[in-house]
Amino acid sequence: MTTLPTGLGRPALLPTILVVLYALSILLANLTLDKFIQLPVFGLLSIGTIFFAAVFTLRDRIHQSGGLRTVYLAIALALLVNTVAALLLGTPLRFVGASFLAILVGELADTGVYQSLIHRNWWTRVLASNAVSVPLDSIIFTLLAFWGDMSTRDILQIIFADILAKYLIAALLAFRVRRGQTLQAA
Repeated sequence: MTTLPTGLGRPALLPTILVVLYALSILLANLTLDKFIQLPVFGLLSIGTIFFAAVFTLRDRIHQSGGLRTVYLAIALALLVNTVAALLLGTPLRFVGASFLAILVGELADTGVYQSLIHRNWWTRVLASNAVSVPLDSIIFTLLAFWGDMSTRDILQIIFADILAKYLIAALLAFRVRRGQTLQAA
């Protein structure tokens, strides 16, 4: 993979690293998407969700450090890498299609909301874009991947746990990222 150029002709190392981490997070999520943890009261948490939750903050960081074009490149790269890996590993086509569509719709919706709020503060952009993309991604993926193979109750538990975990993990990562930026600026 080539590094993304900066205006000075030097590689933009941070956006390149973030793009690679973004694609790897989605790959790890897809490799563990059908392994679940039963939550104490209600919820089936996919192990993949734990990895996927980082995607939301990584994409926002890519947007911040590399711009909109780099975000689109990251989404395309993640879709390509994950589709090829899934096909090579014999992942059921149902999971491949569900993942591809959920990533495409969720990530493009998130990016659209984030970009429309680019003039607002970072927290507003992150919270508003996640409020749209997290439920979209969770509902689309879970329905396409598991409808007909799992009970309605289990599907609702997966959607609930996925949304809850994605919000919590993404918020924690966003807080850490923002805190680190504040400390660096001081």
